[in-house]
Amino acid sequence: MNAIPLDAETLADARRFNRKLAWAPRFKISNRVVPILIQSLLRLSQIGGGLRAARSGLRVERRVAEVDCMRVRVRILRGARPPRGVVLDFHGGGWVIGNAQMNDQLNAAMIAACDVAVVSVDYRLAGATLISCIMDDCLAAARWLLEGGLPEFEGLPVYVLGESAGGHLAAATLLRLKAWPRLLRRIDGAVLYYGVYDLAGTPSVREAGAETLVLHGPSMLDSLRLLTPGLTDEQRRRPPLSPLYGDLAQLPPALLIAGERDPLRDDSIELARRWREFADVELHLLPEAPHGFIRFPTRMAAGALARVHQWLRERIAASSLAPAAQGGRVFVGEQRAKEEDLR
Repeated sequence: MNAIPLDAETLADARRFNRKLAWAPRFKISNRVVPILIQSLLRLSQIGGGLRAARSGLRVERRVAEVDCMRVRVRILRGARPPRGVVLDFHGGGWVIGNAQMNDQLNAAMIAACDVAVVSVDYRLAGATLISCIMDDCLAAARWLLEGGLPEFEGLPVYVLGESAGGHLAAATLLRLKAWPRLLRRIDGAVLYYGVYDLAGTPSVREAGAETLVLHGPSMLDSLRLLTPGLTDEQRRRPPLSPLYGDLAQLPPALLIAGERDPLRDDSIELARRWREFADVELHLLPEAPHGFIRFPTRMAAGALARVHQWLRERIAASSLAPAAQGGRVFVGEQRAKEEDLR
């Protein structure tokens, strides 16, 4: 069954957790000081992370990916078994916080469930650099991997995965790889969690109010403008800066997951609508799910991650077969699993 389980207890569990979230501060980008503080706390919490990864059976390697004089750090995770595929992972954090190590727990579960290796990109962060430079870092990592930077993975199917800002970077990287068709053809699929695909703000972002969870709704549009200073909304919407408006032809099949309580929900809905004109796209729009929900201890998060693992296993098993037929699936609301025209 492809639908993520949304039984009554799963929804009740999500609502209980959301009531706790309602007391938590919302994330917003209003200056450089707060991201620096959060990033420092994140790094402190990660001390000893390499040992924890080793105890869970992972091998961790840090490398510098280099192509055309562009250099970016990557974190490579391998499991005990030989990988059947490789996942290129772009972390989230609003472009201003985060690092590759912050995804270790999620990636360890994916490695165990799917027999993949993971290459996480430690791109530079906004505040210290421009978003165009961040996108260059991500492109460099992708080209390095696809051009044989890790010879032991040569011939394995490659998947891109991104969460939030990482979803934006994953989609933008796919668009930029169209300049290297041979490399783009090596990518067998994309997994995108609640990404940002219109940097001028989709309607759900522009209408976000103070009742939002995790993200500070009223400041989201200002945060996007702070990220792209000096640009007009028309310029912000130009691809690949805003992947929603790019030419999605030749992109691989994709799995998109978003929450109905996420101000970024329209980004995923609209990207899925356009993408499925060219490839198979599966969109899950989950009730009661806020931004970042896959990191919360809820039944819904477990179900969403299980579907991602299943999707990856299906893609890996079929990687030697013909490309998937055009079309798309969308699962919206409680136990509704049906074909929909997203237009």
